[in-house]
Amino acid sequence: MSIDWTVLEVEIIIADYFKMLHQELEKEKYNKTSHRGLILPMLNNRSEGSVEFKHQNISAVLAEMGVPFIKGYKPRFNYQQLLADEVIKYISNNKQVLEPSFEKFSNDIVIAQPKSLDFERFLDDEPSNSVVNEIEPTFKPIKINYLEKEQNNRRLGEEGERLIIEYEKWRLITAGKESLADKVEWVSKDLGDGTGFDILSKNNNGTDRFIEVKTTKLTKETPIYLTNNEVRFAEKKLSAFYLYRVFNFDSFPQFFMKHGNYQSFCQLKPQTFKGFF
Repeated sequence: MSIDWTVLEVEIIIADYFKMLHQELEKEKYNKTSHRGLILPMLNNRSEGSVEFKHQNISAVLAEMGVPFIKGYKPRFNYQQLLADEVIKYISNNKQVLEPSFEKFSNDIVIAQPKSLDFERFLDDEPSNSVVNEIEPTFKPIKINYLEKEQNNRRLGEEGERLIIEYEKWRLITAGKESLADKVEWVSKDLGDGTGFDILSKNNNGTDRFIEVKTTKLTKETPIYLTNNEVRFAEKKLSAFYLYRVFNFDSFPQFFMKHGNYQSFCQLKPQTFKGFF
């Protein structure tokens, strides 16, 4: 039978997590095993596996709050409320140190190198579905959603789309459909945002493939942020719509794809409300 983590234990693991996160955001090398070894003696006979799991819970809290998390700790939800409360407290007490790193993360640009990318290894498996039951905290010490800000970073988005354009041409040429590869259109660049998708490609049989590209420097589990127009477009083009989720863009770029409308492959949570009088 597992014993709930105490406040002191949670404070210890959160402080250590943020040390690693700071190093990762600043592109400094660090060793997760060494960090884990340092804090284990301070915990109540916790196993390495339980510490790993708690780190993943912290990533989930941060993802829910819209701030970057450690890549190596995939977000795991269904965490203790105590953990969320203590993460909020830690961020509140260290906001002046953390926010510049979060801002830098959301503004950083990585230039795509399509010619050096092995497209055979570019497509990856989709993540396992997460069920997020947690209610977003009513108080957030940091008001900016840095994950959404990164996604809306125009240059980063364009670089991700550029990779997908090259991949789609490669996919069609590899399938012996050179004439279709010539018809791939970068719609968001030519017509601007607002169409509900970014790229008009082709399936091998010549039918249209409408692609929305979402790019992040974090992992495949990072949440995406959608406009009402994007959601409605996917519903309208249900059988022809694809989401291409590009991730790990600053290290080893890969993507996974989803087909259909957003409701069929991810859990949508409302972000804003509009009030009419």
